[in-house]
Amino acid sequence: MKILVLNGSPRKGNTLTAINSFVKGVSCEHEVEVVDTYKLDVSPCTGCRACQCYKGCVAKDDSNMIVDKIVDADLLVFATPVYWWGITAQLKMVIDKCYCKGAYLKNKKAGIIVVGGAETNDKQYELIKGQFDCISGYLSWDLLFYNAYSATQTDDLANNESAIKELESLGSLLDSEK
Repeated sequence: MKILVLNGSPRKGNTLTAINSFVKGVSCEHEVEVVDTYKLDVSPCTGCRACQCYKGCVAKDDSNMIVDKIVDADLLVFATPVYWWGITAQLKMVIDKCYCKGAYLKNKKAGIIVVGGAETNDKQYELIKGQFDCISGYLSWDLLFYNAYSATQTDDLANNESAIKELESLGSLLDSEK
């Protein structure tokens, strides 16, 4: 399985810890690539419709490169800290650019990892899950997992042994999807 992890965090803290734990737990049989969305040069989607949902974006930036990686992946993992009750702008911009090849994004597998400062029963996690539920429903994605974690200090997640084990065990879900 070709797995693409889209890291929405520009910091090296709890979201990166979550990603590294997930990657560590993924079977050696899978090809995994982690892309730091904050390092990409992606302009906002202008809704010009020149792409017609399959031609690619007309912008001369990293849009087509990252969307092609998303199209080629079997499993998309979106990892993000909570910024103002939602996902990061960096990750959202990449998701918006998926419009340029939306016709090729149907029936994918997806997973979501969210890390925020509030307790996991807070409204912010519900809002993010709702957004991904809508995206998954629209594109007929199989949402394999949605895992939310509360962590405020840079090393909170790394010190949460049960969370780390849970993240590492997500790989077993993929083995059952073969």
